[in-house]
Amino acid sequence: MNLGFLGTGHIASSVVEGIFKSKLKIKKIYLSPRNKIIAKKLTKRFKKISISKNNQQLIDNSNWIFLSITPKVGHKILKKLKFKKDKKIISFVSTINYKDLKRYTKNKNISRVIPLPFIGIKKGPIVIFSSDKKLKNFFKHLGKVFEVKNEKVSKAFWSTSSFMAPYYNLLFTTSNWLTAKGVKRQEAENYTRELFLALSEDSINKKRLPLNKLVSNSQTPGGTNAFVLGKLKKDKFYKIQMKALNSIFKKF
Repeated sequence: MNLGFLGTGHIASSVVEGIFKSKLKIKKIYLSPRNKIIAKKLTKRFKKISISKNNQQLIDNSNWIFLSITPKVGHKILKKLKFKKDKKIISFVSTINYKDLKRYTKNKNISRVIPLPFIGIKKGPIVIFSSDKKLKNFFKHLGKVFEVKNEKVSKAFWSTSSFMAPYYNLLFTTSNWLTAKGVKRQEAENYTRELFLALSEDSINKKRLPLNKLVSNSQTPGGTNAFVLGKLKKDKFYKIQMKALNSIFKKF
């Protein structure tokens, strides 16, 4: 099978890396010439990659076409390209809905997928709207697949993916606090990474427990965890989180 990536940014390169780290059998991967720096780096690393002369050539040579472009670029170029009915279109574009994708491409064989950067190490959730067996089997090699049958639900998942930067900022703030208390910068950052990694892995290991149970199990009355949780709730930290999620949801 030949794959084509229309757009060669961070997400596309992460998906390509994940593919070559997996057991997926790919004949050829075609990259668009838009980001030549990233495309050339990938061709040097992987033999089965080729940079197409233009977007239409990429589409014509590929069985599956991955749309990894910005919404602005998508609205501009998709309606100018020709997609045959036998082509499978997989869109990574966050704010172009299913209806518009069908109208632009004149193709109904479309799925919207939410990959995150860590797909490059075959980790993390991958949300698929309008899934099929082949697509699910493909992405299960690259992470944990979540299939949804409703586009509105998929938008909710898109919204939560916006918490990557806030999460890293939480780590950054924690390490900064440690540094201010006299811990060396590198040691503070390493400790913070290990702390939050262990918490995440622990939640996976205890996945039979609902998350609210993990909250209660991690604190004791009058203890430090109970104190900090109470303080954050009093300061409406989690209400602000919900407000941010609702705001970003409206954009999709």
